Amino acid sequence: MKQIYFLLVATAMLCMSACTKLQPGQVKVEGGIIQGTVTEDLTIFKGIPFAAPPVGELRWKAPQPAVKWEGIKQTTEYAPAPFQGGNPPSGKSEDCLYLNIWTPAKSADEKIPVLVWIYGGGFSFGSTSEPVHNGEHLARKGVVLVSIAYRVGQLGFLSHPELSAENQNPVSGNYGLLDQIAGLQWIKDNIAAFGGDPNKVTIFGESAGGISVSMLCASPLAKGLFHGAISQSGGSFGPTRTITYPGENMKTLQQAEQAGIEYAQKVGATSIADLRKIEADKLPMGMGMGGAWPIVDGYVIPDDQHKLYEAGKYNDVPVLIGYNSDEGASFSREKTPEEYIAGVKARYGKFADDLIKAYPATETTVPKTARDLARDAAFGWQTWAWANLQAKTGKSKVFYYYFDQHPEYPEDSPRYGYGSPHGQDVAYVFMHLDKSKPETTKSDIEISEAMGTYWTNFAKFGHPNSAEVPEWPAFSDASPEVMHFRQTPQIGSVPSAESLKVLDGYFEWRRTPEGAEWAK
Repeated sequence: MKQIYFLLVATAMLCMSACTKLQPGQVKVEGGIIQGTVTEDLTIFKGIPFAAPPVGELRWKAPQPAVKWEGIKQTTEYAPAPFQGGNPPSGKSEDCLYLNIWTPAKSADEKIPVLVWIYGGGFSFGSTSEPVHNGEHLARKGVVLVSIAYRVGQLGFLSHPELSAENQNPVSGNYGLLDQIAGLQWIKDNIAAFGGDPNKVTIFGESAGGISVSMLCASPLAKGLFHGAISQSGGSFGPTRTITYPGENMKTLQQAEQAGIEYAQKVGATSIADLRKIEADKLPMGMGMGGAWPIVDGYVIPDDQHKLYEAGKYNDVPVLIGYNSDEGASFSREKTPEEYIAGVKARYGKFADDLIKAYPATETTVPKTARDLARDAAFGWQTWAWANLQAKTGKSKVFYYYFDQHPEYPEDSPRYGYGSPHGQDVAYVFMHLDKSKPETTKSDIEISEAMGTYWTNFAKFGHPNSAEVPEWPAFSDASPEVMHFRQTPQIGSVPSAESLKVLDGYFEWRRTPEGAEWAK
């Protein structure tokens, strides 16, 4: 009788195994079985849940484990983007914690390097479904490409004393960063099933995504979840400030909690319970209201990142970092020299005159030389400080770039004197010039192909070099070489190096008691 029992159990187990045999395009992950789209050379999965929907009582809480499902979940369409003021291609919803995967693997044992994309959008907008973020071309260069979503705006970053009190840590805010960390943990636990190597993960992002990469490099919560980092127009090395500016975007927990109180008052809520009852589309969202940016909370981000790097307290991995030549064209608002000078004096105090000399306007215009102050305060100095700090205190290599791919506009053109604006590099990296640039030149194609190769090489080897592209030397204090993407990839010096030194003096002063007091 006992033998018959065991025979029946064994037969049932064999039947279950046969019944759950995976078909082409199916993968078993922690939540269950998913079905992707099989193409000739890639298998594509869209809308994989990596955490529970952050709705109801989970609004303004750290991400929770994804809910398991029965049967086979179709993952062939993008999930809605996080709720925001914009209108992403896939729509928007509070139920937004999903990721997408493009894999060239034919089996689960290939151990292909992994590139993980984190979108930008000022921490108030963004989605994985933008056409230019499609990962197919990079995946075809021999990586598993993953893009992860995270909460943005006040739903992603609001702090409030009540929220801190209900948290065991006790802090609040930075939910969007915690989403990114949860996504990376999911990748570590599941990516092998897609043929990816969980021990060779590189994160990359642009703008807020690049800033996120910088913050993840400084967060102890992200330790061990990635092994390389690429930041495009990112970095977060400025000190905290009550009234924030680009490059000095961070608040302390106390400052952010006060901003959260003011936000609740504006919407007529007397408690967090009241705030959680308000429909997402009735909540004011965006950068202008406070509560829509990461903060130094002492938990996700332990301290001023510059201080952390000076002390060697960061995730020491190889980095590839840079920015665009005319970021200031996207962020400068001053139309006259008078407006420019007044703005510099309002922000920079006793350093204003030196910075006006370093980044001069003309008597009648605000040219690129002046716009470059906005570029460098937000991105150039952040990259320069990151490169120098890691080169001095870290063991991993730094690769520094400057994107300057644009036509030489004639003198009678309204674009005369303009360089590469913020965000232009994304289409080049993803090799999707067809989606963003109506007139593509041979040089554009060469730069795009080189950047796609450098980025995927970095994911594979921890450096960007191979026989297909010009040699890119590591950056160091003794050899401060920078890769310039200008018509062809070419090695050059640090742009505006002398002006950056003046700006460095300002940020150093801001970290003194006098500078901190002045900025309150």
